[in-house]
Amino acid sequence: MLSPRALVPAFLFLSLPLMAEELGDSLKWNFQARMRGELRNNVYDFDSDAKALTDDSWLLHRFRLGVEWQPLEWLRFTVQGQDVRESFSDRPDVPLLNGAEGDDAFDLRLASIEFGNANKLSLKLGRQVLAYGDERLVGPLEWLNFSRTFDAVKFHLEHEGWWLDAFTSSVVRYHESEFNRSDWLGNSDGTGQFFSGIYYSNTSVLRFQTTDLYAFHLHQESSSGGSDFITLGTRWKGDPLLLDGWDYTAEFAGQSGRVRGKELGAYAHHLEAGYNWLKQSWKPRIAMEYSFGTGDDNAADGNVHTFQNLFPTNHPPYGFMDTFSWQNMHNVAFRLAAQPHPKFKAALDLHSFWLSTSNDAWYRANGITQVRDIQPGASRHAGYELDLTLNAKLSQRLDLLLGYSHFFAGDYLADTGASSDADFAYLTLTFNY
Repeated sequence: MLSPRALVPAFLFLSLPLMAEELGDSLKWNFQARMRGELRNNVYDFDSDAKALTDDSWLLHRFRLGVEWQPLEWLRFTVQGQDVRESFSDRPDVPLLNGAEGDDAFDLRLASIEFGNANKLSLKLGRQVLAYGDERLVGPLEWLNFSRTFDAVKFHLEHEGWWLDAFTSSVVRYHESEFNRSDWLGNSDGTGQFFSGIYYSNTSVLRFQTTDLYAFHLHQESSSGGSDFITLGTRWKGDPLLLDGWDYTAEFAGQSGRVRGKELGAYAHHLEAGYNWLKQSWKPRIAMEYSFGTGDDNAADGNVHTFQNLFPTNHPPYGFMDTFSWQNMHNVAFRLAAQPHPKFKAALDLHSFWLSTSNDAWYRANGITQVRDIQPGASRHAGYELDLTLNAKLSQRLDLLLGYSHFFAGDYLADTGASSDADFAYLTLTFNY
């Protein structure tokens, strides 16, 4: 007998064609199937002498089925379900356990109602995606099999040359055998989380660049002391079409308040410059980047100076192996990209990573997991990462992504324990309808 959760996709599959016929152009449905095979070696422990559960290969698969219904010009409903699985891995298939993406049976990914015109003035209520700028602080993290959504209320205002969002939200947490809920819906391990913000973007003041200003506020309760802090920032992004092939990005963010019961004072920035050969058939691009996030020099002084990375898409800004987040880090990156065919793109990235201070931890892409316990006095150079990616559009609806990454262990790893190099290879096929 099918479980109630299993009946949902079956019902949608059977009812969608009938609904589409009756409702005509007001109803649109979508489907995505994505499969990614991964091979990882030493990525989590940098120790070739130990056979960890994460030194393995596995298959990740994701299916999404959704409906968008717009019965009136000023009214839109969106619903999308998602089923994610992890196969052939030695580690338990439990989301986020031992780095696993795990199994999450068909569940609700999107469910929103929007009033107004999305390109002028609108109010959107319900489960939705939040993504801003280059997603260094807020994004859906689509690389992760189950990705990220929020239960949110979002106001959007748009005019020629600028737009503004104001929202309040709570992130949806994933559970293997329960309905996925945010703290707003009584999440069993809830922390009373409220994440709110204002984001303003302008392309008319300086027409050759996008100028963004933002303010985010995070409130979260904890038995060890709650968090209540503000992030203020700005982002400038140049348009190569208006700058004779040159492009640039500069983003600066500062934080103040309390995190886990301690006073917070932290900041981060990202600087990038590149050149695009727009008239060449291969459209090559070369770029240099520098990213920095503060760390905490003294964990015992009652203050926190570690930049809080919020809810980012840290893949691939700081390397495809997901070993770093935008906190306690220096990252110098060199990027090359070319498009030898309209349906084929290749990219080669080289990163060099340092910790801002060895008195703080090396944080992985999720901003929580630590590579090693804090080792004061250790060398701050973590290592180098080389990423090669190949993108191909096999058909109108089928995309392929092939990649290989190698991490060259640095002195910090040698000073703190095992220091083997690490490897990561993957092949992704994505079908969208």
